[in-house]
Amino acid sequence: MRLRATALAVLLILSGCGSGTKRDARTTELPGKGKPPITFATKNFTEEYILGELYSQALRAKGFTIVLKQNVGSSEIVDRALATGAIDAYPEYIGVIAQELPNRPPSQRPRTVGDTYRRAKAYEEKRGFTILDKTPGFDADANVVKPSLARKFHLRSNGDLRRLGRFKYGAPPENETRFQGTLGLRQVYGLNQLVFVPLPIEKRYPALDSGKVDAIAAFTTEVQLLQKKKYFVLSDPKNIFGFQNIVPVVSKKVMREEGPAFRATLNAVSAKLTNSALQRMNGAVDVRKQRPADVARRFLQQNGLL
Repeated sequence: MRLRATALAVLLILSGCGSGTKRDARTTELPGKGKPPITFATKNFTEEYILGELYSQALRAKGFTIVLKQNVGSSEIVDRALATGAIDAYPEYIGVIAQELPNRPPSQRPRTVGDTYRRAKAYEEKRGFTILDKTPGFDADANVVKPSLARKFHLRSNGDLRRLGRFKYGAPPENETRFQGTLGLRQVYGLNQLVFVPLPIEKRYPALDSGKVDAIAAFTTEVQLLQKKKYFVLSDPKNIFGFQNIVPVVSKKVMREEGPAFRATLNAVSAKLTNSALQRMNGAVDVRKQRPADVARRFLQQNGLL
């Protein structure tokens, strides 16, 4: 009887340990579980598709419910969707927020990264949104020509394009009305003979290759720019293209509802996005034709974020 009682006591102890383990597991549930769903959107080019997948996959791994809407449109279109509540968050560039969205005059443009970030944050805060930590990498506009044209006309900077006389400039449609685009090139660099040619983002390099345009607006993290024998990047000494580190723009209401793990997860992803990392991932999609979702997943796994 004594042995049987002892065995029963051991079983009860083991059973108690087991139930304690289950309680411990319940207390360590994923922080996003049970939180309201979030609609996360992206703009209309490769890097944005990758960013959407990076942030969404990292959040889902923490239990958050994410509805990802890719390719919504330009900054102006996505910003309207945010303002009307159609989306809750999207990745944007601090120079666009600080200069283009509020349509500030050129004389008021920010002159440093820190000033750009502060202005971007202040602009979003007064509208009911906020921006999180900025990435170490940045993706600014840059004008690109063929090396043969650069040699012929001794082109080194944006201002040198005046030597071409009348020339065709290919860029996304929204570039025509942006200071960080055609307006700035005319006002600051005096490129009054620039003829604007609106192009879908994916058609810019083919248009330059075929001679349809003489120069294009490129993005500095595009892998094509590593092909020095094919493309020459003009400098921007008067800094019209600004500082373009990436930040998630998020509704303040969402920030309150989702809790601190939501902010921490997005910031952890942003902290890993250097220029070289962005360029490698863009190249994997644009050149090697891999899916943005697969490229993002591999990057997150390599960096311990999944």
